[in-house]
Amino acid sequence: MPHLDHRQETAVILICLLVVLTICEMWFSYRENRKYYEKRDTLTNIYLTTLAFLLNLVVNGSTFFILSYTYQFRLFQINNVIFYWLVLVVVQDFLYWALHYTGHYCRLFWAIHVTLHSSEHFNFTTGFRSTVFEPLYRVFFYLPLALMGFNAVDILYAYLITQLYGNMVHTQYNVPLPKWYGLIFVTPSHHRVHHASNIPYLDKNMGMVLIIWDRIFGTFREENLPEPVKYGLTHQPDNTGPVNILFHEWKALLGDVKKAPTLKSKLQYFLNPPGWSHDGSTKTARVLQREYEITLNNEVDDL
Repeated sequence: MPHLDHRQETAVILICLLVVLTICEMWFSYRENRKYYEKRDTLTNIYLTTLAFLLNLVVNGSTFFILSYTYQFRLFQINNVIFYWLVLVVVQDFLYWALHYTGHYCRLFWAIHVTLHSSEHFNFTTGFRSTVFEPLYRVFFYLPLALMGFNAVDILYAYLITQLYGNMVHTQYNVPLPKWYGLIFVTPSHHRVHHASNIPYLDKNMGMVLIIWDRIFGTFREENLPEPVKYGLTHQPDNTGPVNILFHEWKALLGDVKKAPTLKSKLQYFLNPPGWSHDGSTKTARVLQREYEITLNNEVDDL
């Protein structure tokens, strides 16, 4: 590809690889009757990623401007090319983990992020089931990169490459990987846990490329339950139409805010994790996990 530079070549190769992997997975799933794909679900994934792509086109100019403006106030500059890219990818991946963590532990952001988890299937197209409105605020999580001396083009390129890697771990096929790889990098097994609605798996494995952040901050979980992984949300929306799939959690959130008796509790609904309620009628994932562990221990003691 002589008309493309090395960055464009890499992006094109990865995108083509992802397309080929998706087609192959569809074919093997159909041939082996695994039912990893379902027509309506796949069309919904394409619809959501199209919306996200269009919104990205709209806001990319402002994203570039904000990062470039912040770059003027950089605190230092890394001159070694290899070290520059290594630090950029590692720190960018950590900031993505922080963005992703926020999407799971603050209900305001969960109302936006929830679309990614609303599929009851898990395949390569699930990786395209985008958090549609994330481009509106994602740039603010990446401002530290500009302050560290990374320019806007490099930040956006690193984000693209790590996102493409993240798409490639959306598969139910068991990929044989060496043990050391799973200690450092996100694997399909790790990411299956992330998309699961089994109580012990909720809010786990939020890394994009590196799994080390989850290991460090206590959000890591192996895929080790005796029962099969159940994908989707703990409470699936009844209506999965093109509008409700985007806004069903907003409706639920605003309904809870309306019922809250005080201004403090109204604000808490926005800021606390999903499942929090002022009267204890619903429970967060952490509460459900503690209760699960207690029940499991009691069952063991009874044996």
